[in-house]
Amino acid sequence: MLRKIYMYLLIVSTVLFTISCSEDYLDTTPTDAISADDALSSPENMMLILEGLHRQMYAQSPLPGAESSRSGQSHFIPALDAMGGNIIHSSPGNGWMTSDLQWRTHINAGSTTVENFWYQRYHFIASCNSIINEVAEGEFVIDEEMNNILAQAHAYRAWAYHQLIMTYAKGYLVGSPDTDPGVPLLLATEAPYTSQPRSTVAVIYQQIADDINTSIGYFKNASAAANKSHISINAAYGIKARIALSKGAWKEAADAAALARSGYSLIDEAAWKTGFNTTDLSEVIWGGRVIDAETNYFQSYFYYICSTFNGSQNRSNPKLISSELYNQIPATDYRADAWLPLAPNTNSGASNDQGGSYETDPNYDNDDDFWDAWEDIITTYGMTTGHNTHPYMNVKFLQKNPGTTDPDDVIYMRSSEMVLIEAEAKAMLGDISGAQNALAILGEKRDSAFDKTAFGTKESLMDQIKFQRRVELWAEGFSFHDNIRWDEGLDQSNSGAAEVLYQNGFMQAKPSVNPKWIWKIPQAEIDANPNLTEDDQNKY
Repeated sequence: MLRKIYMYLLIVSTVLFTISCSEDYLDTTPTDAISADDALSSPENMMLILEGLHRQMYAQSPLPGAESSRSGQSHFIPALDAMGGNIIHSSPGNGWMTSDLQWRTHINAGSTTVENFWYQRYHFIASCNSIINEVAEGEFVIDEEMNNILAQAHAYRAWAYHQLIMTYAKGYLVGSPDTDPGVPLLLATEAPYTSQPRSTVAVIYQQIADDINTSIGYFKNASAAANKSHISINAAYGIKARIALSKGAWKEAADAAALARSGYSLIDEAAWKTGFNTTDLSEVIWGGRVIDAETNYFQSYFYYICSTFNGSQNRSNPKLISSELYNQIPATDYRADAWLPLAPNTNSGASNDQGGSYETDPNYDNDDDFWDAWEDIITTYGMTTGHNTHPYMNVKFLQKNPGTTDPDDVIYMRSSEMVLIEAEAKAMLGDISGAQNALAILGEKRDSAFDKTAFGTKESLMDQIKFQRRVELWAEGFSFHDNIRWDEGLDQSNSGAAEVLYQNGFMQAKPSVNPKWIWKIPQAEIDANPNLTEDDQNKY
C-alpha cells in the first residue's frame, strides 16, 4: 500500500490532530497522543480513533507525507464540483484548483490531488479495519457504546471504499462491474501490509454493501451520536442511499433515502439564506462541527467557496453558478437570491475580459452605477474593500463572521439530497406519481409556484431532478459523480466559464466513451504495491 501504511501507526496518527503540518509525525509525542499498543485497548481509545477520523474530514491533515492543502472533504467537495462543471471560476485567482478545473490534475498519476484522495481514504479504511478486527478477535463487551463504535467504523469503511471506487474506476452504470478493475480490497491488519491487486468493481461494491448493512445493524442497538460530526444511523442510511443510487439499485436507494431524512425537516427560506455555515440547520444529517483550534483557515471549505471569506482566492475569484443554469430558476423560487446575476465585474483580471470598469462590463453604462453596485454588495454581505464582485457570483455560502478567516462548519449530507435521491430512484423505476410526490417535498418548499404535475413522464422528471440537484446542492460536491451516473459530458459553452481558463475542462465527452472521467491511480501506489504494475494503471 502507498507509503507502506502500517496500521497501528496510522491509528496513532488519527489522534495527533494538533501537530503542525511542518513537523515530522514520527518524531512528535504530543501530550494528547496514545501509544500504538494502547490505541485499541479500550472502547474509549477506539472512540478517540473515530474522533480523529471526524477531524480528518475537514482539518489540516497530520498524516505522514500528506499535503495539508488537500485536507479531507474541505478540499475535495469543491474540487469535485469544479471538475464537474457546477462551480464556475471567474479568474485564475491565486491558482487554487486551476489545474483541477482544466482537467490536468486527476489524469496525472504524480499529482498531489490524486495521491491524497487515495491515501486519505485508505487511511480511513486502515483505521476502521483495526477497530473491526480487534473487536472480532478480542473479548470486548458488546454494549451500546461498542455497537456505536463498530457501526461508525463499518460506515466509514463503506464511505471510503465508495469514494474510491466511484473515482478510480469506471462508473457502475456505464461500465461492466463484474470485469472492470476497481481498487485494492484491504480488510486485514496483520503484517506485511503489502496491499492487494485491484479487485473488480462488483467485488468492491459487494464489500461496501456488506459494510453499510452491518453498520446499520449495529446502530439499531447503539448509543446515540454525540453530535453531527459523528456518523449516526440516519447518516448510515444516507450513505446506503448514495451507494444504491450509484449502482442503479433504485428501490434500495429510495427506501434508504426516506429512512435517512426521517426526523430532519427541510429548512425554510430564512434558514436557507443564512449561509450554510452550521450543522445546526434542521436538515443537516452529517457534517463537520469545526473546532476553532483545529480548522485549516486558508485551506478550509469556506476559503475555497465563500465569497465573503477574507482570502486571496475569493477576493480575486468569486465562484459563480452557470448563467445557463441560473436563468432556468423561476422568479418564484427564492433560491435565485443565492447568486447575483448583475454584480459588477470589478476584477480587471477576470477571465471573460469584461472586468475592471463599466466600460467593459455590459451590464453597466456609467462609473457611478458600477461602483455603487459593488459597494452595495460589499456592505450587504460584509466583504472587505479588497473583494471583487462578478456577475452570477454566489452568496449561498456566507460566513457567520463575514470578511474574516474565522472557521465555519462543513456540511456533508442534507435531507434535501435524500429527497432528490428518492425522487430520482422512483423516476428510474417508472413510478411517476411516487417521483412527483417526492420531488414536490423539495420543490414546494423552495418555489411558491412549483407544480409537480408539470413533470408527467420519466424524461421530464429526470430533467427536473437534475436541475434541482444542480441548484439545491450547488458546491456541495456532487456534480462530478452525478455526471458519471447520468452519463453526461461537459459543455461550458453557455455557462459563463471562459475557455481560455478552462481549457480541456471546457468540454469533455460523456463518461461511457471517455476514460478521462476515471482518475489515475497514484504513481506512488504503483511503485510501492508489489501486486500492481504499470499494466494496472488506468489508461487514456
